[in-house]
Amino acid sequence: MNELPSMFNEYDEARQNGFIEVKKYKESGKKVVGTFCTYTPKELIHAAGGIAVSLCGTSNEPIADAEIDLPANLCPLIKSSYGFAITDKCPYFYFSDLIVGETTCDGKKKMYELLGEIKPMHVMQLPQNNVDQESMVLWKKEIMKLKDRIEKDFHVEITPEKLKEAINIHNEERKAKIQFYELGKLSPSPVTGMEILKVLYGSQFKLDKRESIDYIKELTAKIKDEYENGQRATSPDAPRILVTGCPIGGATEKAIQAIEENGGVVVCYENCGGVKANSLLVDEDKEPIEAIAEKYLSIPCSVMSPNTKRLELLSKLIDEYKIDGVVEVILQACHTYNVEATSVKRFVNREKNIPYINIETDYSQNDIGQLSTRMGAFLEMLY
Repeated sequence: MNELPSMFNEYDEARQNGFIEVKKYKESGKKVVGTFCTYTPKELIHAAGGIAVSLCGTSNEPIADAEIDLPANLCPLIKSSYGFAITDKCPYFYFSDLIVGETTCDGKKKMYELLGEIKPMHVMQLPQNNVDQESMVLWKKEIMKLKDRIEKDFHVEITPEKLKEAINIHNEERKAKIQFYELGKLSPSPVTGMEILKVLYGSQFKLDKRESIDYIKELTAKIKDEYENGQRATSPDAPRILVTGCPIGGATEKAIQAIEENGGVVVCYENCGGVKANSLLVDEDKEPIEAIAEKYLSIPCSVMSPNTKRLELLSKLIDEYKIDGVVEVILQACHTYNVEATSVKRFVNREKNIPYINIETDYSQNDIGQLSTRMGAFLEMLY
């Protein structure tokens, strides 16, 4: 697999080069929209001729600056996001013409009020559940509000034709990602969990959609070819792990390292950047706004109550990926995921009859030894 390591490293480089790319886009006259969450309908931004960039927020570096204004016992994702913004250490935030956030938690929505003093800010009011018709009506209105805001701020018209084109290319990207991360269904897995994470996390920073799609397809084809020729990246005896919980990336890679350094292999990420956000496509046969509303509201984030769709998705993934154990990674003070962890543990233990472990962490590196010890003990149970 001589070519593959360099191809995976391309995604590390994309994080760094993305800063330069967004500056070029800005200088060419394109509008830049900073986003925080998978609930943002990026098709609207694309249809307006702009680019969506994922804002920095998975590092411990700016948290001390954020705690000047924010409480110390707040979720590290919120503090990191705010710290990057106020210190101008995030080029994506610096070059953004508009910031879009969603009310996925109380901490975020209050933090958005502070961000609104720095940059133009648009907050989408997310419904409390994704099962009743009233929620769909509300969410569709929120998408229309975002459409109106983008059109007004950027002096453009988002036509149905442009929206359909944007839906098509974003669906293509989702399909390419699905084909890539479903490599984990093979046994033994042809990729490590860290390699999967590099692609899922790093692809956020490849701003040219067509280039991103082509690269993921090329990488997937190469891995399949090497696998068919007998190359193996993981041991057939390694316990197969599904990771769920809060968004993974940046500083939280330490949890994945702890799993794989102790002999496990992460074959599936249910988290926001993985299956949860990409498994469902926007229906291209429906009216565009209606279809976008349906797709995004179906994301089974822990903010939804009830959130039975998450358990349904976990059940499906555990079966399809032949999972031996589930690791839930939760950020400190993320109350929705922390409380929902009880339901997830019961479901995994009782309904699926496999082991489960819950890790609560932050963006510091102080608990690396503890993570390794806990993962080592957990994985011993699976052999």
